[in-house]
Amino acid sequence: MVVGLLLVEIHFPHSRSLKDKRRELSGLKARIKSRFNAAVAEIDFHEKWQRTAVGVVTLNHDHLVVEQVLESVRKDIESHVQGEILSAETRYF
Repeated sequence: MVVGLLLVEIHFPHSRSLKDKRRELSGLKARIKSRFNAAVAEIDFHEKWQRTAVGVVTLNHDHLVVEQVLESVRKDIESHVQGEILSAETRYF
């Protein structure tokens, strides 16, 4: 069994409040859950209104499948998020 973790830090330059950031995150989390069947959560910067860190986790018996899902999630985040990706890191367990 392979567990894959994608860690993404995002800066929301147009966010003016926590409510703005959480609205953006809510849409991002719903899209990832429905399109990729992966678990997603905000893991850092909870009280910062222009920055967040998101963790996305998926698992499968095949390492290649996990790698492909997380790469697709990363590309989806890059193309749909209304912010700047500061970093993206993938880990496998």
